[in-house]
Amino acid sequence: MLPSQALLPAVVFALTALQALASDTFIAAVYEHAVILPDLTEEPVSASDALALMNKNMGVLEGAIKEAAQKGAHIIVTPEDGIYGWKFTRESIYPYLEDIPDPVVDWIPCTDPSRFGPAPVQERLSCMARNNSIYVVANIGDKKPCNSSDPQCPRDGRYQYNTDVVFDPQGKLVARYHKYNLFRGETQFNYPEEPEAVTFETPFGKFGIFTCFDILFYEPAAVLVSKMQVDTVLFPTAWMNVLPFLTAIEFHSAWAMGMGVNLLSANTHNTSMAMTGDGLFTPQGPAAYHYDSATEEGHLLLAELSTDPRLSPTHPLAISWSLYATSIKKFPGENDTFSGAVRKDIFTFSELRHKAGNYTVCQGDLCCHLVYQMSNKREDEVYVLGAFDGLHGSLIKYHWQICTLLKCPSTNLSTCGQPVEMAQTKFEMFSLSGTFGTSYVFPEVLYSGVQLAPGEFQVLRDGRLKSKHGTSKPLVTATLFGRLYEKDLPHPLRTSP
Repeated sequence: MLPSQALLPAVVFALTALQALASDTFIAAVYEHAVILPDLTEEPVSASDALALMNKNMGVLEGAIKEAAQKGAHIIVTPEDGIYGWKFTRESIYPYLEDIPDPVVDWIPCTDPSRFGPAPVQERLSCMARNNSIYVVANIGDKKPCNSSDPQCPRDGRYQYNTDVVFDPQGKLVARYHKYNLFRGETQFNYPEEPEAVTFETPFGKFGIFTCFDILFYEPAAVLVSKMQVDTVLFPTAWMNVLPFLTAIEFHSAWAMGMGVNLLSANTHNTSMAMTGDGLFTPQGPAAYHYDSATEEGHLLLAELSTDPRLSPTHPLAISWSLYATSIKKFPGENDTFSGAVRKDIFTFSELRHKAGNYTVCQGDLCCHLVYQMSNKREDEVYVLGAFDGLHGSLIKYHWQICTLLKCPSTNLSTCGQPVEMAQTKFEMFSLSGTFGTSYVFPEVLYSGVQLAPGEFQVLRDGRLKSKHGTSKPLVTATLFGRLYEKDLPHPLRTSP
């Protein structure tokens, strides 16, 4: 017979599972972590020094996990790079990596730490989950040996992967995901041979998981939602905010709404790299979110979410994103256009010269339509309607279709498309639509000061993004962000020799 202390985690887990089964909701948590970074070096540190740095970060994460569990959370997501940071070479990251087995092995590292060789990080994460009876999601590095019989084997004889792991409330490893879409600069890691669609069942729904840059691609992001039918996506990220469309809380909230699922987004926090913004996002909007570019502190968020958002009476209905826009002719009026850059993407813009109006702007196969009325037309603020239909990106190129109502940083039209956080103009109404060639469109509304607008806009079934009762705060952008996956260029792994 097992001692009573050993039985305790299993008993608590069973009670937690029964509680979750008896409810249509669960409590989720995400932690935005101000990562303790290693000293920059191209030479590998010792294994003990690497573990010492990781233990410092895991100590912070453990405090957040305990607090979340005490507040009733069933699951907590921690950030990408949250245990050892970033800016590594392939060689210098090696001491931080562990061999992470396939979860089919049915392994609890907390109780059997040496089964697959030294695994102190997995052991500690497993014990965090087990001791607090909570699902723990973390991002670490996986290493896998290979040899000359494998033509893709790197010269150093190993694959290195950016990896998410999930431990259940008993501490068992239940999911492992290797990041497929590596961001530029992640040269310390390899691409997995094939994209992974990782899911696992819980007492409170079917979960999927992927990492940061993955969210912008069909594999694995759209596959998990459209084909695997997950209810909730776990999303460790190290997201560098890029206005006007790719600020973390802005795009991640829009993605959850466009996909019709819950998204648990946990970001790293580093203001010098514009990393901040996490949240618990639902198809109806953010249940809770946090954005802090002023301090260097971590932050814990909790919220109660639906176990099956698709069955919710408030779940968004199916939307025909081009229905309205393709049914109308171009609006009359002043439609002089000019080109402007959003980073390196050349948009077609038209200035909103009056307090109210109807506008149409086209680029490629996309025409964007806007009806609007400002509360007051200010002389010191300029807004434009913009359209973009084309490829974006460097190492990996992917196709955007974007319609946007956008504030310019100044009255100089050459600045339109450059980042701006503050505004003073409110709108009594706006209605934005486009002739999108995709069903994957994500609606964004961002207010002054990088604030979301929960409950203040809606998407009609004919594809119009509309304000409900006017904007309560000054508007930075209202955007329909479309992803035409079919026109993406091949993944780099598919084009490598």
